[in-house]
Amino acid sequence: MEYILYLLLGGLISVLSGFFGVGGGFILTPILLLLGFSPLEAITTSLFFTVGTSISGITAHIRMKNILWKEGLIMGLSGIAATQLARPLVYAMEARGWDDVVIPFLYIVLLAYFAIKMIRQGRKKDEEISAHADFSLSKLLAVGFLGGFVSATLGVGGGFIIVPLIITSLGFNPKKAVGTSLFAVLLIVSVGFISYAVNTDINYFIGLMLIAGALVGSQFGARMTSYFENKEMNAMLGILYLVTLAGAVLKLFDLNKTGLVIMGLFIIYFFTMSIRKIKAKKAKKKG
Repeated sequence: MEYILYLLLGGLISVLSGFFGVGGGFILTPILLLLGFSPLEAITTSLFFTVGTSISGITAHIRMKNILWKEGLIMGLSGIAATQLARPLVYAMEARGWDDVVIPFLYIVLLAYFAIKMIRQGRKKDEEISAHADFSLSKLLAVGFLGGFVSATLGVGGGFIIVPLIITSLGFNPKKAVGTSLFAVLLIVSVGFISYAVNTDINYFIGLMLIAGALVGSQFGARMTSYFENKEMNAMLGILYLVTLAGAVLKLFDLNKTGLVIMGLFIIYFFTMSIRKIKAKKAKKKG
């Protein structure tokens, strides 16, 4: 029964991953911490899971032509370099017993910042969102490096950093940002996972069950992007950050069940909105 729950969890998270282009790790890591995993186990398991969700999500976005390959490769290679600098820092924190406090604290700071950024972006009109595109090499390298550093430090794909930054700072169209981010994230997490897996024991069967659920979920999430407007996607990403932020804060106060309930409510809200969008589009076609 426990493994079936991990299968369902992987499917639900990967729907959000395919929709938002965030790899899934930044949602899974705090959930695993809430479920009692150690920080290093949560990081390594999340990176393993994110490799699977990224591959699955990318196949859907290739069909929709949502990936800018050159820009994704630049960010991915920069991110790979950053993971190798961040990994020793994580092991040093674990050795000193700081990881239980520092990792949730970093989550809280980053999630609060990007929640505000994306909610503000969600108030803009669609024609304003991609009006000032700037795919400069220096900015792509900087975004990729930051995404990779955060990926290795927090056990996430880096997409939850990359997506809002390339939308707000580089002027990416949100749908292109999602697809391109997943490609960059795949490069980053593949190297990050291998680096951690050498020294960290995890339950690979749990990881495989999470990925099995992801194979279906991320495809559905990627296709759902076609039903939402750009500003709606930005606003919902901001809400997702707020929900994950709440879970990280509640973890610090040992209110794990409350954090899981809040995340569950957001997932219900997301699927309710998705069903309404699908019905509305079908009704429009019939009309």
